[in-house]
Amino acid sequence: MREIVLDTETTGLDPLRGDRLVEIGCVEIFNRMPTGQTFHRYINPEREMPKEAFDVHGLSTEFLSDKPLFPAVVEEFLAFIGDAPLVIHNASFDIGFINAELERVSHRPIPRERLVDTLLLARRKHPGVSNRLDDLCSRYAIDNSRRTKHGALLDAELLAEVYIDLIGARQSQLILAEQSQIRSYNQADAPRRQREIPLAPRLHADELAAHKSFIESLGEQALWNEFRAEPAAS
Repeated sequence: MREIVLDTETTGLDPLRGDRLVEIGCVEIFNRMPTGQTFHRYINPEREMPKEAFDVHGLSTEFLSDKPLFPAVVEEFLAFIGDAPLVIHNASFDIGFINAELERVSHRPIPRERLVDTLLLARRKHPGVSNRLDDLCSRYAIDNSRRTKHGALLDAELLAEVYIDLIGARQSQLILAEQSQIRSYNQADAPRRQREIPLAPRLHADELAAHKSFIESLGEQALWNEFRAEPAAS
């Protein structure tokens, strides 16, 4: 099953009050494993960056000034996510901004039925404790040392790792891998079954003699010598 782990950065907290999308990061996972395929774009919000938002993600008005507007990236973004479920931490926040941008360019909104909210999953699994992305990384021993500021692609990559642990997929994969190794080991070590009545030889004596003569002509270093049957004891 294909899923897309998604994160965004914005100019603020409320798209209904003029806040805009400034970064989208997506990570593709297939059968609960990252594929290495990503989508990442910075977006010019056509407004100044408030200091409070800059302090969170470090994306300045100057940095974003030459980046494409949302209409220039929307088709590529929608093509990447396709119809896959969207795995998002605190999904109502991100999808609110994405749908506000889609409405501005007369695109249909993304239905909430497609969303997998990892914040809700974490709250069910770990009630009564903080379930921010950093907290979940610590809980599942995921290295988030690069996360000095929020970044959409980095956060999506971390969330993909968290999601796999959160739903128990990594443990299942380890169990399957261990079982596969045990089966391979047992098959390799199991004694081969022998026929009760050996098959009659299909080679005639003259053919065997010709083959033996041919092997001897190759010299003592020939690989065939390793497979020569030892003469039976008389």
